[in-house]
Amino acid sequence: MVTAVVGANWGDEGKGKITDMLGEESDIIVRFQGGSNAGHTIINDYGKFALHILPSGVFYDHTTSIIGNGVALNIPDLFKEIQGILDKGVPMPKIKVSDRAQIVMPYHILFDQYEEERLGGKSFGSTKSGIAPFYSDKYAKIGIQVSELFDEESLREKVEGICEKKNVLMEHLYHKPALSPDDLMETLHEYRKMVEPYVCDVSAFLYKARTEGKRILLEGQLGSLKDPDHGIYPMVTSSSTLAGYGAIGAGIPPYEIKRIVTVVKAYSSAVGAGEFVSEIFGEEADELRRRGGDGGEYGATTGRPRRMGWFDAVASRYGCRIQGATEVALTVLDVLGYLDELPICVGYEIDGKVTKEFPTTNLLKKAKPVYETLPGWKTDIRGIQEYDKLPANCRQYIEFIEKELQVPVSMVSNGPGRHEIIYR
Repeated sequence: MVTAVVGANWGDEGKGKITDMLGEESDIIVRFQGGSNAGHTIINDYGKFALHILPSGVFYDHTTSIIGNGVALNIPDLFKEIQGILDKGVPMPKIKVSDRAQIVMPYHILFDQYEEERLGGKSFGSTKSGIAPFYSDKYAKIGIQVSELFDEESLREKVEGICEKKNVLMEHLYHKPALSPDDLMETLHEYRKMVEPYVCDVSAFLYKARTEGKRILLEGQLGSLKDPDHGIYPMVTSSSTLAGYGAIGAGIPPYEIKRIVTVVKAYSSAVGAGEFVSEIFGEEADELRRRGGDGGEYGATTGRPRRMGWFDAVASRYGCRIQGATEVALTVLDVLGYLDELPICVGYEIDGKVTKEFPTTNLLKKAKPVYETLPGWKTDIRGIQEYDKLPANCRQYIEFIEKELQVPVSMVSNGPGRHEIIYR
């Protein structure tokens, strides 16, 4: 049985907690896309962690954690992260890295920084983790696969070709120092030493696991609206954030993904640039940001204050549809207990017409939110374990959202802790 956990919005929906929770009943957890450019915050008995590249299953001794072929693999980041959890008393996790995963190189990070600098005010709000240059190289077929680390001769040849190409940009576009093939080879030798014990033919491993009836969990990063095909292009990430890509990024057949748990936030937040129709500003946003998440709404990777907004039913319904959601986990509901009333964006007004369909970016730029307002519940709901014990107005809010999403809300998270969850 394969389950995917993915986000319906701009990322930051609280997927880390849901993955950590579902990890308890999984044998294998696979990260299938993205790199160290986004993080999952997890709170458990060992403490509080921000994971960027490790799958959220690393806290269980019964799970194997896999870095799939679709991931942008930053090897030093991976090992820093492993060391970080060991330092906090977590036992060494079982980790496998796909031999087909590609490596984020130091020059990818440099190009990311230089390009954002060059674009100035027109930049994409990148986390400068090298993700766009990495995926550009992957699709331009000049990326370096983990398996290539073990073939010295062809690796050298490839590195020299890469430097030839990149140094034209370094010199003429960015006016920065040239890359040296010798330095890069030295770096790659270090990477080889670090990663060698973990390298695995992941699709073969997962094929065997499926025949043995093992439970596999696919873990996505960011959310639907950051997908390069279906999101708010060009203010998106560079790998597909959709459950459908999980099959490719892990190396399993698409028909195996039977359950798609799509995480939806009870209000909206986003890190980085891009269209955000239900965004709020000023004191109202500050208050929500301060109370939000665990310790406030700040990016798990960048520490940047997140942009805040009311629940956007148009974007979230679209986000669930494009993921193929079979069920929804609604998160951070406990945060909203201070509000007298709760606006929900139920439509977009574009050129004087109201639509309930999520439009392409050029139209999204013109969209104004159409709100419906529900009464607040004005009480702290943390610690409540049963749905029926929630205040009536709180249940009304959940059921209104469920009707708008057209997908059953199976889980309601009412606190950051692993077991602060209500099953419906």
